[in-house]
Amino acid sequence: MSTIASKRTPKMNEIIEKRYLSEGIVELTVYDPRIATKCQAGQFLIVRVSPRGERVPFTFSDWSREEGWIRFIFMVVGKTTSVLAGLKVGEIVQDLAGPLGRPSLRSHDTRRPSWGNDFEGLTPGGNVVVVGGGVGTAVAYPVARALCEEGYKVQVIVGARNADLLILEDELRALPLEALHIMTDDGSTGDKGLVTAPLKTLCEGRQVSHAIIVGPAIMMKFASATALEAGVPATVSLNPLMIDGTGMCGACRVSIDGQTKFACVDGPDFSAAGVDWAELMSRQRSYIDDERISHAAWQAEQHMCTHEDCDCFDQTSLWRGNVDG
Repeated sequence: MSTIASKRTPKMNEIIEKRYLSEGIVELTVYDPRIATKCQAGQFLIVRVSPRGERVPFTFSDWSREEGWIRFIFMVVGKTTSVLAGLKVGEIVQDLAGPLGRPSLRSHDTRRPSWGNDFEGLTPGGNVVVVGGGVGTAVAYPVARALCEEGYKVQVIVGARNADLLILEDELRALPLEALHIMTDDGSTGDKGLVTAPLKTLCEGRQVSHAIIVGPAIMMKFASATALEAGVPATVSLNPLMIDGTGMCGACRVSIDGQTKFACVDGPDFSAAGVDWAELMSRQRSYIDDERISHAAWQAEQHMCTHEDCDCFDQTSLWRGNVDG
C-alpha cells in the first residue's frame, strides 16, 4: 500500500518523499509517471542532479503505476550522492532517464514486455532464493516481490554488517515468502555470519532450483560460487561503471563467457558461471582516486562558504558557478 499522499499533482521529477533508512543510506521517492508506468523489477534509471553533473545509475526499489512515483535507494559515498542526499522534499531532480536494462524475469502478464530472463533450472512455480547484500537488498526486494507475484516459491537471504545497516526488513516480511533469512556480520540481528551460510544449506539440501544474487561484487562472487559448487545455477546483477546507460559508450562492458557484454542493455543480470570477476572488480576501481579528490574538493567548498546569495553551492538551486561536475 502506498504511503504517498498529496493535495496537488507534483511536478515532474519532484521529490515527494525522503527517508533515511540508516546512517548514510537514503531512499528517495520521485514523481515521474512516464517511468513509473513502464519499469519492472531489476531495471534501473540514470539520475543527474545538475546540468553538468555526472550520470549515476540506480536500480528501482519500488514504484506505483497508479500514483506515478518511483523509488530508489543509495548510500552516500561521494560528491554526487552527497548532493542528492541534500535535496529536500519538494525539490526537483534535474534529469531522470529510464527504465533501462532488461527486467529480471520474463513476466507471464501479457500487458508487460516479455523480454526478461528465463532462469536456468527454474520452472513455473519452482523454488528460488534471492540473496541481497547491503544496499543490494534494495534490488532484491522488488525481484522477490515479482517472483512471488508470478507464483514462484521464494526464500530471501539478506545480509548487512550490523542491524543499523539492514534495510527493507518490514517490506520483505510483508511478502508471501517461504522464509526470510537475516544475517549480520556482528550478530546484532538475525544470525551471525555471512549470506553464504544459509545459501549453502539451501543449495546443498536441494531446497532451491536457482539463486538470484545482488550486492557488492565480492559478495556476489563468493555467494554465486557457493550455489554453483552445489550444482544450483545462479544469476547475478552486475554493477560496473556506467555513463549513458543505453549501450553507446561501452563504459559498462563486462566479460561473460569470454565475450564482451554491456551491462546496461544486455544486463544487468547475467549467469554467474561466466562472469570475469577479476576484470569487473578491477574496472570498478578505475576512478576511485578521482572520486575521492572530487568529493574532498566539494566538501572544502561547503566549509568555505556559509553565507547566502553567493556563487557557491546552494541546496535550493543545486549548483552554481564552476562547481558542476
